[in-house]
Amino acid sequence: MSAALRIAFAASLAVLLSACASQIDAGIAQGEDVPGFWWGLWHGFIFPWSWIGSLFNPDIAVYAVPNTGGWYDFGFFLGITVLGGGSFFGSKKRRD
Repeated sequence: MSAALRIAFAASLAVLLSACASQIDAGIAQGEDVPGFWWGLWHGFIFPWSWIGSLFNPDIAVYAVPNTGGWYDFGFFLGITVLGGGSFFGSKKRRD
């Protein structure tokens, strides 16, 4: 299989899988007390600890519902990848 065909197949698969992702309308809200970007950033940063806590306590959640939608998701993503060390640990150079 050629490289161009593999890239086209991977892109098609990604588009098909992302078409399945959705958020219920009840999960998106407006208002001052609804978690937005900054809360998403914080929740993404504390995700590992929240996840461990959620295994033992059903009152702990790793994702706030309802939230503001896209901005909360973007903050959550940044919190997990940037602040949570996702991109930091992959960039370390190995020393022999």
